[in-house]
This record gives sequence, structure tokens and C-alpha cells, in this order.
Amino acid sequence: MLVGSIEAGGTKFICALGDENYQIKDKAYFPTTTPEETLGKVADYFSQFAVEAIGIGSFGPLNLDPHSPKYGYITSTTKPYWQNTNFVGYLKQGLHVPIYWTTDVNSSAYGEYVVSKRKQLPVDSLVYYTVGTGVGAGAIINGQFVGTIGNPEMGHTLVKRHPQDRDFTGNCPYHQDCLEGLIAGPTFLARTGKKGENVPLSDPVWQIIAYYLAQAVMQATLILRPNKIILGGGVISEELLSKVRAEFAPMLADYVEVPDLADYISMPAIEHNGSAIIGGFALAEQALWSNQK
Repeated sequence: MLVGSIEAGGTKFICALGDENYQIKDKAYFPTTTPEETLGKVADYFSQFAVEAIGIGSFGPLNLDPHSPKYGYITSTTKPYWQNTNFVGYLKQGLHVPIYWTTDVNSSAYGEYVVSKRKQLPVDSLVYYTVGTGVGAGAIINGQFVGTIGNPEMGHTLVKRHPQDRDFTGNCPYHQDCLEGLIAGPTFLARTGKKGENVPLSDPVWQIIAYYLAQAVMQATLILRPNKIILGGGVISEELLSKVRAEFAPMLADYVEVPDLADYISMPAIEHNGSAIIGGFALAEQALWSNQK
């Protein structure tokens, strides 16, 4: 069996071909330009193979409501040219296979979930935050995604300001004080004049980022009570996670019981931010099974 996986990002699309063991058999990268050009390349790529189903994890916001006439659309994105794009409809014109449609962070969360299950780990629920150019999160409870008519936008929840960060305006054009507006990759340049990868971990800005991330973990902990919270994306490192755990512990103040923080707040199990591709393979299988019922 061959299934396809698409990680549709604002900068590039990653397309991969996998087998029933989620092993990658082929992979291609395409820059994210216009919908017609990018999706055309995606369709051409998969048309080379006898792919049976495709799982898509896309930047959003998305319409995920299967009863909506706009199901399969990217909706009110800030990405130029991509507003109200019928992503799924475009691919189905040329690729007549079942498609599973969800967000990139949901796909990442599902990749981590299925790998945990294959390792027989006691993980029935998890939250996956990705912190890069933007911030997003996907949540799984008992194997099911949280969110029905649309995807959760946990990157846009409001957080309490760090005492040493009150003068920073925030980068989000909608909310300013939301998680994305305060910790996404571009905020490093705005605060320090340097890209995040060039800011040493001794810089106080990392403690500010950890403080906001700990609040996000606190929100997810108290609202969803998951087995695990995973932090991935280009901004995340083990050193930053140590700071997040140190901020989170006094914040939670033992109000509810959580697992050991080294396990509870962790990096992705799938290396090189590959969780979305593996999740796409597993979701493609789901789409195939549903189509056969």
C-alpha cells in the first residue's frame, strides 16, 4: 500500500510517499507561491505514483466542517493569494483518491500520537504546539481531534505579560498580546534586532519566551488534562524546554497532578520536525478505511 502526505506550509510544501509502516519512500519540496502553481506541482507529483489516499496538514485557518460548502478551503489566511482557496477540491480534480483534510499542527499531533501507540506508551491524549514563524497547536483526546466546525487557534490565546516585556507591542496584527504575537520567530528580530537562531540562550529574551510558553502549557493542562504536551518547531530546543518547565512548576503550584515534567513537557519523538508527515500517512489510511466502509 502507498499513501501520500502533504505538509502545506506558508513557505514550502513537503510531499511524501509512504508505506503501511509509515516509512518514507519518496519526498519532494515545492515553494509556496500561488495556489494554482503550488497545487499544480503537488498534483503532478502524486500522479506519478499509485497512491491510494492522501493526508493533508495545512496552514490555516481551515474549514473542517464536512457539511459546509466551503469544506476543504483555506479561509481567512494572511498568506497572499491563498484566501478562500479550495485546496481539497483542486487536488480531487486530478487525483481521484480519498483525502483527509486537517491543519499542519493536527497532523503533527497525530504523528506523535500514532508513534506513541506503536510503542505501546500510555498516551491517550496530547497537545502539540509548534513555535516557528507562527504558533499553532493541535489537540487529541482519546484518539479524536479537538475542534469540529474549524480548527482550534491556540496560538492566539491571550497571555499575561512578563514584567520585563511590557514595552513590546507584539507582532500579531489581530491581538498583539496573544501567544503568537509574543513568541513566534519574528518577535526575536523585533525585540533584539537578531533572528532567533542568532540570539544566545543566555539572552534574557529566552526567559520571557519560556514564561509565555509555560502559560500556554498551563492553559492546555487545566482545560484539556492531556497525558502529554509536546513543543516543536524551529524556536524550540531542549534548553528552552528546561526554562519552560522551571516556569511552569511554580505557576501550576501542584494544583492538579501531572506526570514528571521531563516527560510531560517534551520535544517531539519524531526527529527533524517530521511529525506532520508521519501523521499525514496515518490520516491517509483513515481516509482510505472510511472510503471502504
